[in-house]
Amino acid sequence: MYVITGGAGFIGSVLAAALDATAPGQVVLVADWLGSTDKWRNVAKRNLVDIVRPTDLSAYLAANRSRIEAVLHMGAISDTAERDVDRLMDLNVRYTIDLFNWCATERVRLITASSAATYGDGRHGYDDREDLPYLEQLQPLNPYGFSKHLVDKYMVQAEAVPPGWVSLKFFNVYGPNEYHKGRMQSVIASAYRQILKDGHVRLFKSYKDGVDDGDQMRDFVSVKDIARVVLWMLQTPQVSGIYNLGTGKARSFNDLARAVFRAMDKRERIDYIDMPEDIRGQYQYHTEANMTKLWHTMDTHGTVPLEFTSLEDGVADYVQNYLMKDDPYL
Repeated sequence: MYVITGGAGFIGSVLAAALDATAPGQVVLVADWLGSTDKWRNVAKRNLVDIVRPTDLSAYLAANRSRIEAVLHMGAISDTAERDVDRLMDLNVRYTIDLFNWCATERVRLITASSAATYGDGRHGYDDREDLPYLEQLQPLNPYGFSKHLVDKYMVQAEAVPPGWVSLKFFNVYGPNEYHKGRMQSVIASAYRQILKDGHVRLFKSYKDGVDDGDQMRDFVSVKDIARVVLWMLQTPQVSGIYNLGTGKARSFNDLARAVFRAMDKRERIDYIDMPEDIRGQYQYHTEANMTKLWHTMDTHGTVPLEFTSLEDGVADYVQNYLMKDDPYL
């Protein structure tokens, strides 16, 4: 049985779908409060063992220890604009550390979500190293990145660790089942809505010398590729440590917008707007995952490194097979 925290959320629900397909009837959803949103639709097609509220997780784990094969901890506050640091400490840091320690004590495998936001402005590279001196150099640009960075540093220093623990530094993930995220949805979803309504896409102007408007770059990775890697890790229990999870190839927001126009068969119209002043000082102009470590690990375990979906193919799949459909849920 697999426990997924944040299992009705974006990445968590896609992992639930992948596990439901490969291990039917073995997925437990630990929901991050379904509330009054349509988040429940993300898991409406799943065959779940149970749905457990996050506040009831400790009791559930204690009562079902012998049945739990692994915990996939995807639940967190994922809003990079969150400014309530105490809330981040409670829900992103303390909750994760408590779960990490439980998995260490009970010898249960743990795969948890970190973030490329831990790298800050990238001046020290995007290397998924685990040595503390390197980690201490990193300076996240917002409280969300800080909360994920604290957990990564805790895990690499812990005396007792879960068997085969993995912390995945997700880069810019996009794909189905993010509809509940509001303004935190991927730029692809936002661009799609803008094109439908106004016929054009609005991107931020650049405020950095040498970077043209819309040429800010990100490592955009399909959530389906995320699920493929996590399934591989579950099947390879020897794997442990911090790993980047992007494509290893940065692309511009202009590239992304053009891909959305092509997928919708619409004429390209891109406008550039002012970036809000409150995020200019913490804006990342370039992110690109160093994927050498994961490729080497896969090769060591006799696996041909996965070929990630191209931005153009991933956008076309997301737009045409989900955003444009009446039933857009995976």
